[in-house]
Amino acid sequence: MRVLLIEDERRIVADVGRALSQAGFIVESCLDGENGWFRGAHENFDVVVLDLGLPKLDGLTVLRRWRRGARTMPVLLLTARDGWREKVEGIDAGADDHLSKPFHMEELVARVRALARRANGHASAVLIAGGLELDTRSRSVTLNGRNVQLTPLEYRLLAYLLHQTGRVVPQGEIREHIYREDHDNESNAIEVLVARLRRKFDHPVIRTVRGHGYMVEADTRAAL
Repeated sequence: MRVLLIEDERRIVADVGRALSQAGFIVESCLDGENGWFRGAHENFDVVVLDLGLPKLDGLTVLRRWRRGARTMPVLLLTARDGWREKVEGIDAGADDHLSKPFHMEELVARVRALARRANGHASAVLIAGGLELDTRSRSVTLNGRNVQLTPLEYRLLAYLLHQTGRVVPQGEIREHIYREDHDNESNAIEVLVARLRRKFDHPVIRTVRGHGYMVEADTRAAL
């Protein structure tokens, strides 16, 4: 899952980026509102963490421009502790959640996880498809009660497909959401990664839809 972090305080960028990366997210950051608006308007992100007090273009203006441009990705606003008016304006402008500074990093990570889930219709922190369960809090995976050990990249792929359960996801979209923008991967990297994942399960979990992409069935027992 890919997160855009727009924040001008470098210490916060480093701390939030580290925490989200440890939670399994790919994090791209911008230090000003103008660059952040451009990336959010032209690239696809699963969640945006947006500070309101930004140079060049303030956070509320960035958010309003996105929503006027029909950009619907979930947005978590970072606000001042006493900035209740900003929170109200942010919600009216189209924010999905807000968090006051200073904040506990665990709460920010939990809120980002929740926004990513809800955007894809999942209410629980545990994503389930038949006997397959992925806990987004502990990053643990089980199949029919058996623990399955995954590498960070394998986890990101499975988590993204489970967030999109029942939908065929093109390879290009998968690549965009599980690799960093500057990552140089081979053209067959997704096929190799899917093959590695399949070897770790005792029955088919990821279905190939030839010419279109991959999907996880709502009931993995139906996968072919």
